[in-house]
Amino acid sequence: MCNLYANTMPVDAMRDMFDVPANRTHLGNAEPLKSIFPRYEAPIVRMGEEGRELVRAHWSFLMPQTSKKTGKPILPKAINNTRDDKVRISRFWRKSFEERRCLIPATAFCEAKGKKPAVYHWFSVGGSGEAEPFAFAGIWGGFRGTYRDEEVDLDTYSMLTSTPNDLVREVHPDRMPVILGPEAQKVWLEGTPDEAFEVIETYPADAMQEIGAGEDLKSQP
Repeated sequence: MCNLYANTMPVDAMRDMFDVPANRTHLGNAEPLKSIFPRYEAPIVRMGEEGRELVRAHWSFLMPQTSKKTGKPILPKAINNTRDDKVRISRFWRKSFEERRCLIPATAFCEAKGKKPAVYHWFSVGGSGEAEPFAFAGIWGGFRGTYRDEEVDLDTYSMLTSTPNDLVREVHPDRMPVILGPEAQKVWLEGTPDEAFEVIETYPADAMQEIGAGEDLKSQP
């Protein structure tokens, strides 16, 4: 599972990495994001009517809720992760997996271990030397309704998770984000649902590295 990641790539670097033309890059003056939490906005790559596009979206699908006491709407529940073993069978996820898959650009992700205080462990792609930018597998959707006392129409996304590799398992034994290599990225975005499902796998531990750990590391080192 993942509740914190970073994307410090410049816009031009994202365009080049994910083959998105300038006229389909809708990020404005995007700044490096060293700490992306659920309910934050961050870039995703998705298929639009004319091809790949870079857009800003809200991390977490939103599920409307009402107060048990008053019956009035309250802050929608945020669902930021999607299990790989449920994405094809859950009514909540299935349509987005079949029709609205996306890539989530990233430079690192974090898993916390322990409590009071928690130690934040940051991981990135790259077996040795400098960390490399990469992409998570994601799905996207939308939310229209009341959110934080405003009427909104949002693009939302959720991150796919799977079994952790040996490196991440030491910190989080249950889940880790699905990281996609370049060939898998194309299949995930442009392939059929069956083809996309086949590229879901645990990223190899020897192709990753831990880049920092500490009690105060709530942003990418």
